[in-house]
Amino acid sequence: MTKTESVTVPSVAARKGGERLTMLTAYDYALARLADAAGVDMVLVGDSLAMVGLGQRDTLAVGLDAMVHHTRAVSRGVERALVVADMPFGSYQACDADAVRGAARLLAEGRAGAVKVEGGERVLGRIEAIVRADIPVMGHIGLTPQSVARMGGFKVQGRTAWAARALLDDARRLEDAGCFALVLEAVPAPVARAATAAVGIPTIGIGAGPHCDGQVLVTHDVLGLFDRFAPRFVKRYAELGQAATQAMAAFCAEVRSGAFPGPEHSFTMDAAELRAAGLEMPDGE
Repeated sequence: MTKTESVTVPSVAARKGGERLTMLTAYDYALARLADAAGVDMVLVGDSLAMVGLGQRDTLAVGLDAMVHHTRAVSRGVERALVVADMPFGSYQACDADAVRGAARLLAEGRAGAVKVEGGERVLGRIEAIVRADIPVMGHIGLTPQSVARMGGFKVQGRTAWAARALLDDARRLEDAGCFALVLEAVPAPVARAATAAVGIPTIGIGAGPHCDGQVLVTHDVLGLFDRFAPRFVKRYAELGQAATQAMAAFCAEVRSGAFPGPEHSFTMDAAELRAAGLEMPDGE
């Protein structure tokens, strides 16, 4: 695939076992444009928005209206990548009808190309209903942040023999339910490797080791824009948060000293018009 060819659900599925897939989060137009220009295959409008964008302690505090709003902004900034939008907590748990309506809004109003749904066996019916509505679904198992209350926190999953087998079963079930790809979050690398081999759809890892068909990270972590906590699986490729703070501090200092704005940042007026208006040119201007 060339860097100008649009990424689609079929082209993602076709990358199973081939060139590894890349996915980063974005929640607004500006970051979406940057990720797309960088050649990212998929842009995830994640419900991580609640934490890194809105300052909440978990992902439960962002609703469907907010996700539609941010997905629409991201979609405007993307020309090539596949936009995948998270189904937020509460938008699909109650019934199939809610799930289909919510997913449809993310595509019709948000202009996403696919949705992502967290969970395994307990959400298979919801996923099947969404897929029957011709809406592409990416699955998500392992650490599922919307289940943080049940899990007792953000903890690595699949570390016992029973849990590993259950995760592999869920991976197969999600493929059978119609998912075109599968996120594996915070699971031991050997379990992720086995899950990747067990299914015919691409796996996208986050804290799942090097053997998945692709990798996803939160862009604010990658760029050093979020420092409340740093999961072990995050690699920071830049420290833009520090650079931004320094730039803002320089702005404050120049405003207070009078160095900004300078003549090059100000607009002038024709001298005759200035006199006709009864205004005097300040000395030195």
